Amino acid sequence: MSRCTAPRYGHRTASGAAACPACSSRYRSYSPYSYSSYNDTYSNPIRSSSSGNYNSSKGRTQKTRWSKSGSLIYYTPAEIKTLTPVREIVEQRAKKTDLRDIFLCHAWDDRKESAKDLCDLLKSKGVSVWFSENDIPLGTNFLREIDKGLVKSKIGIVLVTPNFLKRVQSEGVADKELSALLARDQLVPIIHNTTFEDLRDVSPLLGSRNGLSTSEESMEIIVEKLAELITVEVAEI
Repeated sequence: MSRCTAPRYGHRTASGAAACPACSSRYRSYSPYSYSSYNDTYSNPIRSSSSGNYNSSKGRTQKTRWSKSGSLIYYTPAEIKTLTPVREIVEQRAKKTDLRDIFLCHAWDDRKESAKDLCDLLKSKGVSVWFSENDIPLGTNFLREIDKGLVKSKIGIVLVTPNFLKRVQSEGVADKELSALLARDQLVPIIHNTTFEDLRDVSPLLGSRNGLSTSEESMEIIVEKLAELITVEVAEI
C-alpha cells in the first residue's frame, strides 16, 4: 500500500498533493482542476490570457516587430509573413496625415450588415476607415470616388463573404476595387462566413494570399490586429 508523504514533504501546494502516491488520486477527484491543468494555466501567461486570442492549435505564439509592449495579440508565422509588407507600406505613408488608415473593400450587398459592423468595430478602435456608405456622396461618379478613396488610404482590406464571391464572379465593382488594391500590394483579405478554398476557386490571385479569418478568430480580435497594424508611433517615423 502506498504511504502518504505529507509528514515528510507536506501537502500545502497543488504539486505536493498531486505528487503524493497515496493522495494524488483523491486530490484529483476533489480538486476543481488537476495538477496538469493548474501547471498549464498558470505557467503560461499566453494560454491563460482572458483576451481569448491565443490558439495553440493554430500556432498563434508569436508577436510582430510592430507589437507594442504589453500587447496580448499573437500571430502565426503565416500571418506575420502576410502582414509585414503591408506594415512597411503603413510606415512609408505614416507622415501623410491626410490619409485614412484603411480602405474597406466589400460587396454592395454587405454594406448594411457585415461590412458596416466591421467598419464600426474599426472606428471603435480609433481607426479611420474609407467606407462607401459614408464616403460616396449622392449623385457622384461611383468608380471615380472609389479611386479617390484608394489613393487617400494607407492600406486596404477586403471583406470576403459569400456575397463578395458572387460579385467577383460577375465582375462587379468589388472586382475593380480588388484589382487596384492587388496592384499596389496593400491588401489584407478578411475571410468571413466562407473559406480560403472558396476564394481560390473564384480569384486564384487573391486566394494565393494569406489573410485573417473569422473561422479561426473572432472579428473583434481581427480588428485588434488591424488596429495594431496601422498604428505608428511618432518615434518610428
